[in-house]
This record gives sequence, C-alpha cells and structure tokens, in this order.
Amino acid sequence: MKLIENQEFGGERPLYCERGLHLRGVTIHAGESGLKECADILCEDCTFEGKYPLWNTEPFTVRHCTFKETARAAVWYSRNLRMKDTLVEAPKMFRDCTGVSLERVQLPNAQETLWHCHDIRLKDVKAEHADYIMMYCDGIEVDNLHLLGNYGFQYSRNITIRNSVLHTKDAFWETENCTVYDSLIDGEFLAWNSRNLRLVRCHIRGTQPLCYCDGLVLEDCTFDAEADLAFEYSDVQATVRSHVHSVKNPRHGHIRCVSYGEIILDDNIKAPADCIIERLY
Repeated sequence: MKLIENQEFGGERPLYCERGLHLRGVTIHAGESGLKECADILCEDCTFEGKYPLWNTEPFTVRHCTFKETARAAVWYSRNLRMKDTLVEAPKMFRDCTGVSLERVQLPNAQETLWHCHDIRLKDVKAEHADYIMMYCDGIEVDNLHLLGNYGFQYSRNITIRNSVLHTKDAFWETENCTVYDSLIDGEFLAWNSRNLRLVRCHIRGTQPLCYCDGLVLEDCTFDAEADLAFEYSDVQATVRSHVHSVKNPRHGHIRCVSYGEIILDDNIKAPADCIIERLY
C-alpha cells in the first residue's frame, strides 16, 4: 500500500480512482468526492470534512477517524466497509451499500442513515437523532445498539438484534423475519404490519404495541404499565411474564400473561377471532 501521511486535500475528487492507499492523519477538506471510485483503502486517524468522500469504493477500512457534519452522505454505493472506533457526525450515512461492519462507532446525528443496505453488522454502536435509521435493509446483525430516534428498521428484512436499548416509536413497521433478544424496546405503535417478528426476553414500553402482526411470537417478555391496547388484529403466540394493562381484539393465537387489566373483545374483532387469552399461573 502507498502511505499518505499527515497531508491535507480539498476541492473536487483529489484522490479519485486511486488503488491501494493507506491514509494516516489525513484531512479531506471542503469539496466533493475525495476518495470516489477507489479500492483497497485504509484510513486511520483521518478527518473528513467535504461531501461524498467515499462513494463507489471497495473494499475499505476506517479506524479512529472523524466524519464532520459537513461530510454528509459520506458513504454511498460502496461495498465491504469495516469501520471501528470512529465518530460520525454526518447525517445520511451509508446508502445502497453491501457489507457494512460498524464496531464501537458513535453516530450522534444519524437521521436517514443505513438505507437500502445489505449485510450489516453493528456491535457496540450508539446512534442518536436517528429517525428512519436502517430502512429498506436486508440482513442485519446487531449486538449492543443504543438507539435514540423514531421509525427504526422500517421495511427491513432478516434482522437479529441482541442486548440493545431501542428508544424508537413506530419501530419495525412492515419488517419481515426479525428476532430481538434481551432488549428494551421503548416506543409507541411497535411493529405494526410486521411479519414473523419474534421477541425473546424483551421489555416493551409504549401504547398500542404489536398490532396488525402476522406470525408474532413473544417468549418470556415483560410489558411496562403504559403498554396498553396490545395485539389488536394480530396472529400471536405470546408468553408475557408481567401484568398487561390491556389486550384488544387479537385475531388468532394464544396469549398467556401473569395478569390483565382489561381484555377488550368487541364487535370489531376480525376472523377467525379464536385467540385464547389466559393467565400464566
């Protein structure tokens, strides 16, 4: 690899179409497309200030770097990214990418981030102001994500999440094949219109969770007091090891809880209207 160390670049496409670069202590100043169409890139201790610095790039590794807010839309149409110990202040990161691995990455301004991406791996990641994060993605593996932002994971498929804290209303809308283990999910209108969502030992907060779901499974979960009007029009198999404030018109399945505040079964229930609701003990 060719080493470029402690240098500064700016303007339009300063390192366009380069191959086999090791950037150390480099600053990419204002401008556009600093490393566009590059391959075999290693960035260490670098600062990115200009727009669109890493488009159509493959493969590349980023360690101990900073993407300033002005480096918006920094990584699009790229493949095989490994990013560690990096601060990403820029919004709209990671679009139409395949093979994205983030470890110990901070995303304090993560709105509209990780869209239309495939094969995503997140470990020890914190994302704030993260409205619409991970939309229209396929193949997501997450361990220890701390998420603050609404509408997370909408329209995504084939998701596994572990040991995470998700403060996000309207999360998991229209997702397919999603499993969440040992996590807090805090937000209104959780997972409406989802298919094959499985929650294992999760704690659920927020009103009207888990409605209009097909193939919904809960294993040993708990509900907060405000998680009311749950399971409306859902096909559900649930074991809830806590009190549930209210259940409304589940369509089909079997729900077992420690106790119930209210069970609402009215004329608006949908066929087959045969869900069994009972106490655990």
